[in-house]
Amino acid sequence: MTLIAIVGATGTGKSAFALDLAEAYGRVGRAAEVVNADAMQLYRGMDIGTAKLPLAERRGVPHHLLDVLDVVDEASVAEYQTAARAAVDQIVARDAVALLVGGSGLYVSSVIHDFRFPGTDAAVRARLEAELAAQGPGMLHARLRELDPVTAASVDAQNGRRLVRALEVIEVTGEPKAARLPDEPVPWRSHGIVHLRSERATLVERLEERVEGMWRDGLVDEVRALIPAGIEQGVTARRAIGYAQALGEISGRLPRAEAIAETQQLTRTYARRQVSWFKRYRDAVTIDADDTVARGTELARIASAD
Repeated sequence: MTLIAIVGATGTGKSAFALDLAEAYGRVGRAAEVVNADAMQLYRGMDIGTAKLPLAERRGVPHHLLDVLDVVDEASVAEYQTAARAAVDQIVARDAVALLVGGSGLYVSSVIHDFRFPGTDAAVRARLEAELAAQGPGMLHARLRELDPVTAASVDAQNGRRLVRALEVIEVTGEPKAARLPDEPVPWRSHGIVHLRSERATLVERLEERVEGMWRDGLVDEVRALIPAGIEQGVTARRAIGYAQALGEISGRLPRAEAIAETQQLTRTYARRQVSWFKRYRDAVTIDADDTVARGTELARIASAD
């Protein structure tokens, strides 16, 4: 196996598992490299709030697609797909194993499955974005629900960017189903999937502490330092969980306690959506992220499988 996706909700230890797996491969004479599949870790300077591993903690394992966007850039899953697949191809050409690691479900799926992204229309998108700004996401979600209830049910009703893109795709293609994910995805190339799961209560406790730790570790200072770089104008970056709330604290809109509480609530909701997304990977090997025996067994099995 030359491509393995390591997925799971935020806080389940995907990065640590990937490094342990890379070392397990090393013990049997194979190299492994990590390809990032966390949309927010693509951004330079967004480190604390994304739990990006510092270089010193990567154990010498090469990492790809970290720190490749400025905070003013808009993240595009279609562009990510091209870059990530190129990275995988290069890793495999070096006779190494590519470890696709992250919790951004659409980004993971865009690499491992044969996704084809419909074209864009700048005029259509500009009109929809103007409607979003004037009317808010509720009206767009209602329209999407009328056109394609299945897609509408899978899109967060407050995610303006996703709503605009779904409606743009439907309008450009003339196909109401065009914005949907395929029911039976076709693999891009042979791959394995490891899905790390934690008990809900355990995960929630860990996430609550993680968010508090982000503030202790200097998230607000990190965000303040990104203001001259344009994070307040960044379409994607400024809306990232934790970063939006830190900006609210800096502006005086949110007291610190409220900023932390809001981030915790949004993180819990995001983790729940991640779990739902990754359940669709029926061929994944699911392991308890907190069971050290099961974890070790799976690491040994994967590394010795080829």
